[in-house]
Amino acid sequence: MIGAVGGSSTGRHAFDILADVAAQERPGVCFALLGDANMNFATRLAETGCAMIYVRHEHCAVAAAMAHARKTGGVGFATVTCGPGLTQLTTALPAAVRARIPLVVLAGEAPLKSAWYNQMIDQAPFVTATGASYRALHHPARLAEGLRDAFLEARMTRAPVVVGIPFDLQNAAWAGPDGLPAASADLMPTASPMPPNPDDLARAVALVAGAERVVVMAGLGAVDAGAGPACAALADRLGGLLATTLPARGLFAGHPFNLNVAGGFATETARDCFATADLIVAVGTSLSHHNADGGKLWPKARVLQIDIQPMTLAQGRIAADSHLRADASLGVEALLAAIAPRDLGWRTAALAHWIATAPADSTEFAPIPGLHDPRDVVAAFEAHLPQAWEMVNSSGHCSYFVAQMPSRAQARFLTIREFGAIGNGLAFAMGVAAARPDQPTVLFDGDGSLLMHVQELETIARHRLKILIVALNDGAYGSEIHKLRAEGLSDAGAVFGHTDLAAIARGFGIRGARVGDLAAVPGLIAEFAGQGGAMLVDVPISDQIASPVIRRAHPAKS
Repeated sequence: MIGAVGGSSTGRHAFDILADVAAQERPGVCFALLGDANMNFATRLAETGCAMIYVRHEHCAVAAAMAHARKTGGVGFATVTCGPGLTQLTTALPAAVRARIPLVVLAGEAPLKSAWYNQMIDQAPFVTATGASYRALHHPARLAEGLRDAFLEARMTRAPVVVGIPFDLQNAAWAGPDGLPAASADLMPTASPMPPNPDDLARAVALVAGAERVVVMAGLGAVDAGAGPACAALADRLGGLLATTLPARGLFAGHPFNLNVAGGFATETARDCFATADLIVAVGTSLSHHNADGGKLWPKARVLQIDIQPMTLAQGRIAADSHLRADASLGVEALLAAIAPRDLGWRTAALAHWIATAPADSTEFAPIPGLHDPRDVVAAFEAHLPQAWEMVNSSGHCSYFVAQMPSRAQARFLTIREFGAIGNGLAFAMGVAAARPDQPTVLFDGDGSLLMHVQELETIARHRLKILIVALNDGAYGSEIHKLRAEGLSDAGAVFGHTDLAAIARGFGIRGARVGDLAAVPGLIAEFAGQGGAMLVDVPISDQIASPVIRRAHPAKS
């Protein structure tokens, strides 16, 4: 009988089969918060050998799965219960949609047999409003195939898919087909990289030939295609400069003519160079509003976009003037082969020296006793953190400063900011730490963001994740106080005082330290490396230092 946890001819239930299907998909880790509508499934999944991380908040399960998927290149996987368990996901899901992160969330649904259930809600509209897909599986014989199809959809669309299965169907005796459906990875089409059309290539060559100051800018599409070396070679041949989008930050680390991040987080030197550029070769990037700083970053330049899905309009603005539809690597390599080397004179020893030594932001602020300049904090960690450690940059005001770490390679860096939400740092760090357990993970986060989901410190401690949390503590919501002050308004509603985050960490069973002198940073890093587990370093910073992003967007009113 549907809903009864009784035996079948095999003695198995639907949740047993669903667990086998999920395990066959090899997600690596499942991030879970248990409730009535998913706990039997999750328990069986753990018994298959799938690694489980049991979080304290449903949002964090999905956010961690996002970071895990980004790091592994696979499909992230999370499970939550129905009703309130699902509604907690409506901040994480649009971030995954906009970041094009494939993941599957198995969320229970209220039991079909019940005329009334207190957590019953129409779940699909919540999910589809975020841009994610919702699959309601209500036919018992198709549960296994339906869950597999969700993984296939996530792979094909590079987007999140939420699966709703009433928990009485999950608990019913399995009466479906014997055996498991083929895994989604086995059904994916074999798609070879797309070379450029010769006519399109000829137009791109002519455009490049007429340019004198070229910046080759790479995004995650270039990273995924392995196009970094080809991009660097193209810039070298053209005497041009290199840059990346924020998520691809570090792809050209070590190159003397790498401007680092383009967009709102660009350094003063990068902005000066972009201002005189006459052509941007944008490789594997969607040319978002932030990437182009709303169109203000390169006012004199035309844009050639090399991408398998080129576009003219992006987030309300004309993003590119010309397009070369191709795999990022093949497109750049074809362009490289068709262009003769030349010296345009933009590259000089003086420019290389300036790129290497000029501060990202040279604005001077009056020091405040007992509080650090966030730029000095980031520089101290940049100088002493091992290159092999993973780095996570959260959102919020402090994220600008953390992006200015030019020596960090892209393969060791993660940021997901497409929805502009704070409060994700701890979850992202958990996802990275689960994906890369061989190396410690370093999270840079603000106090406001950290405190939104501070309960996950207990998750980190319980699962013994190797995470060093560097909290840039300005005692406020940083972006808001600077915007309010620029408007001449009171900042009282966004100022909270410097919470003792180190003491909070110790309360959760994690080592905590407060930094009074930045000279202590090397010793704290060594202590963390030597003792294992997790550690939180609370660094009080001045709330008077506004990032250039804020100062440009919100100049003080006279």
